Amino acid sequence: MNRLFFGAALAAVLGATPAWATELTVITAGDQNMVDYINNYLAPIFEKQNPGDTVKAVGTGPGDAGSQKIIERLEAQKQANKDKWDVDVAVVHEKAAGDLVKDDLLKKYRADIKTGSMVTRSNADMALGTDVKGYVMPMFNSQTAIAYNPALVPNPPKTYADLAKWVEKNPKQFGYNGIKGGMSGVAFVVGWVYANAGDAKTLEQGPYKPDEKADWSKALGELKTFNQNVTFTPGNAGTLDMLARGEIAMGPVWVDMFYSWQASGQLPPDLKLILPSPGMPGQPMHYVIPAKAEHPKLAEKFIALATSPDVQANGIVKKFNWYPGIDADHVKPKLDEATWNKLFTDISPKELADYGKPFPIKPYFDGILEAYEKQVAN
Repeated sequence: MNRLFFGAALAAVLGATPAWATELTVITAGDQNMVDYINNYLAPIFEKQNPGDTVKAVGTGPGDAGSQKIIERLEAQKQANKDKWDVDVAVVHEKAAGDLVKDDLLKKYRADIKTGSMVTRSNADMALGTDVKGYVMPMFNSQTAIAYNPALVPNPPKTYADLAKWVEKNPKQFGYNGIKGGMSGVAFVVGWVYANAGDAKTLEQGPYKPDEKADWSKALGELKTFNQNVTFTPGNAGTLDMLARGEIAMGPVWVDMFYSWQASGQLPPDLKLILPSPGMPGQPMHYVIPAKAEHPKLAEKFIALATSPDVQANGIVKKFNWYPGIDADHVKPKLDEATWNKLFTDISPKELADYGKPFPIKPYFDGILEAYEKQVAN
């Protein structure tokens, strides 16, 4: 009797799980919202489209440390000479993507999925100096820009050169946090160097030339003069807070934070954004497939869904105020006019493509921050 009952129960379980069922394993760096987004939003859509298959996402933690754990996990499986690795899809920061490609830990797949041709930004081809073209699909793009109060700045400066002139005439009305307390200030400094020193393309893509740093001295000296007329803020949130209170009229911010603050009422609705020429950096998060993923074809289907215009519109843009990973023109037909106007009226898709820059390759990035501390902060 017990054997019959056990046999019937086992049959019921097996019958409920098709023999072809596959669990797709996704590991993601970043905050808990990244895990929740995959498990609670993407997974149900994917599972409905692929009956019997399931998706399980696990987080490795925020920042570069979270991405480093993914690198270490894949390296360990490579060293163990495993035929199949236990990760199907990973979501990593820009720097980690380059390291994974250099270590031969990734599959080249972008040309094999429909949405691969919808990517236009250069940061999907170069990741801090490493050629990653074909190996990554951007989950989203975060971007820095200059927020301003149009009542105080009716004609905002459109270039770094014009901004310097404006600040001279309007002392203490521009605020940023230097290079401490938040990456919006770091991004502004990097943009200043791109605009005023050396060859920006070399800084972004390499190769590394130690003598390139000598070209920064004049530009950083001018930045020190510029800083005499600015207000220093306590960080990313501090810049937004001072804008909200009218203590400053302009300052660099993360675009997604800016719109989230407006949506919550923490920031006046009439504040606007501008992306000055020749540009400011932002950072993507990338979908990658390990070189020996157990289910590579299913992984491709998952990433194709995650980077589809529908999901980019309703998930990435509407839920998080992030810029889409694919070209925004593919996403526009999927968005209502109000959402599109909120995210793209101030900074158009073309401006984002032209002026959204990557951060420099690591040796130049470290060099810029070190030079700022020595020459500008003192």
